[in-house]
Amino acid sequence: MKAYFKNIAIAADQLANAMIAGSPDETVSSRVYRGAVLAAQPTRVARMVYRAINTLFFWQADHCRAAYLREKQRAHLPDELQ
Repeated sequence: MKAYFKNIAIAADQLANAMIAGSPDETVSSRVYRGAVLAAQPTRVARMVYRAINTLFFWQADHCRAAYLREKQRAHLPDELQ
């Protein structure tokens, strides 16, 4: 049951990203990390959102970076698709 709720949370996060013109397969946190840290010229808004999301997920060290790395590893996919 825990995996079910985690999958729902990931789906909601990906939907939110798609609704703000992002990739439907990427989470908001991953997108923000790319925009605030990896971008050649990060915007002020991206850096502010990056700090806000990391503060919101205070129990996770650098949440946005971890989300980005999970996206690169395709960690949210079922074993048979990895």
